[in-house]
Amino acid sequence: MVDWTQPCLACGGVLAIEIAQLHDTRFGIPQPYGIGRCRDCDLVQTVPCPAAPELERLYAKHYNFGGERGTAYTSLRARFLASRLYRLWLKLDGDISFHARPGQGSLIDIGCNEGRGLALYAANGFARVEGLETNPVAAAAAREKGFAVHELPLEQFRPAERYDVAVLSNVLEHALDPAAMLREVARILKPGGQVWISCPNVRSLVAELFGTAWINWHVPFHICHFSQDTLAATLARAGFMVASRDQATPSLWIAHTLIAAAGAQPGRPTPLLRQPFLVMALMALSRFLLFPLLWLANRIGRGDCLIVTARAPEA
Repeated sequence: MVDWTQPCLACGGVLAIEIAQLHDTRFGIPQPYGIGRCRDCDLVQTVPCPAAPELERLYAKHYNFGGERGTAYTSLRARFLASRLYRLWLKLDGDISFHARPGQGSLIDIGCNEGRGLALYAANGFARVEGLETNPVAAAAAREKGFAVHELPLEQFRPAERYDVAVLSNVLEHALDPAAMLREVARILKPGGQVWISCPNVRSLVAELFGTAWINWHVPFHICHFSQDTLAATLARAGFMVASRDQATPSLWIAHTLIAAAGAQPGRPTPLLRQPFLVMALMALSRFLLFPLLWLANRIGRGDCLIVTARAPEA
């Protein structure tokens, strides 16, 4: 059973039950979790929130990059990311990893994993591109691409020079204290520097339609589930000012949600999520057949992914 005595992670308020019970739909973690909404600040969060040591164990067992190379999935992904077709796809599907966004100066990708985006950021005009990654296997793979990758937790990282841009692409929702993470981001940014954030939108149309099968509940790894308003409030608590906001509904997320809805079972992994040809077929189907609906959802604030640029304090 889910223990509902946990207080809100942001304000300490009392949680109301949003979803009484749901299970991990990706890796088959057997423990049931719930989704609660704070009665005071409206932040939605996973219940129970795993303690840091438990999260580290779960990441090591299920989540961290383990050196996978040469498989059909990784080979196809690498070829696609390096192609012109990928740039076109980003225009159609939404650039939630900021792989096509131009910039200049210095950029750090926080949670860069094996560094898939670092070369793309460099090609977009940034003179200095670095990564931050605590998984040593992933960090080593990123360094093999020729980039400086710092193998430290954010709170321990002391860069020699501060950055113009920090990227948090699908990272903030993993934080046990998102406002504290953002304050650490502000510390390593130049005054007025930017943070680029993407994260799932708990108010999305897809979340409402698919309920517990929505792939972005992703319990227990997604700790906080943001709406546009609660993300803005979290940024404000950390001293950031929102400069721009947008929404997208990535076809990959639709494909994974469809697979989870059709085949995920409590306590069992869902291997079809790693079948590249099935996933690509569902991505194409959702992007082109559902385009009007997904476009409308993005425009009315019900897209599946929040995309926000925020500025750090000037001093």
